[in-house]
Amino acid sequence: MYAITKYLTFCYGHRLMNHQGKCRHLHGHSARVAITLESKSLNDQGMVCDFSEINDFAGKWIDNTLDHNMLLHKDDPILPMLQKAGERVLVVDEHPTAEFLSQMIFEHVAAAGFPVTNVSVWETDSANASYSNT
Repeated sequence: MYAITKYLTFCYGHRLMNHQGKCRHLHGHSARVAITLESKSLNDQGMVCDFSEINDFAGKWIDNTLDHNMLLHKDDPILPMLQKAGERVLVVDEHPTAEFLSQMIFEHVAAAGFPVTNVSVWETDSANASYSNT
């Protein structure tokens, strides 16, 4: 089995409602994403996939959807105020955790036909969450 991993970065803000720790407050992260693709065979160029294809597809979507965006749960009481102020907000049905983000990115990449097997999102240098199809 061949595998490649493309790393991307983005910045986002969020908070986790009902969290007992500091994450209950609005805060931001400089995230790092690892997107891993696997294949039993290589294409006619001798690759699983060209890194630039992943970058062009996933990187553009991350830039447009997640980068410099505030991710908030649909029931977050601060949501109406931010929307009224014209702030950029992505409203999600789940709590905007690193686990949720890794699944969200995974599903977007998989839906485009890429042979993605794992997506990891680092919130910090020492903490990451992953979503995989195994």
